Amino acid sequence: MKKFDYSLNYEELDLRKQPELYTVGRGEQGVLMVEPYKSEILPHWRFKTPEIATESSEKIYELFLEYKKQGDFIGMDMARKFLQMGYTRARRYTNHKGGRKYSKKDGSILPYQNDPVKAEAAAIFKAQWEVAKKDPDYVKMMKQHREKYESEEG
Repeated sequence: MKKFDYSLNYEELDLRKQPELYTVGRGEQGVLMVEPYKSEILPHWRFKTPEIATESSEKIYELFLEYKKQGDFIGMDMARKFLQMGYTRARRYTNHKGGRKYSKKDGSILPYQNDPVKAEAAAIFKAQWEVAKKDPDYVKMMKQHREKYESEEG
């Protein structure tokens, strides 16, 4: 698997026009970098409460489906990454008040907590993320993208 290329100037690139430069990478890599998708999706990304998480994850999934309709794999993958990040960030806030895992003072791990509101928000994002990442067209398009642009021969 090709590594995500952090050396590219993503603020200046439009990966909708240059899909050959996009690398899926691992997990959420590039989620807050790859344009124009970051600017299209980020304004909808929220997870403070279950109600907000529901509205946010539904809107991001709508964008996922719109990108799918347009045959835009990178948009689909970026929407999937935002759904995944909704889950992981809400989980961090579930486990650590303020979302901080380590103390600023001495770097020690902060006490674990269990915030049921954030846990519910995380579960909402996780469910939507699971739907997106298992979408048959998404899976097929990812395979095609990797074969065309991320293989040694590509």
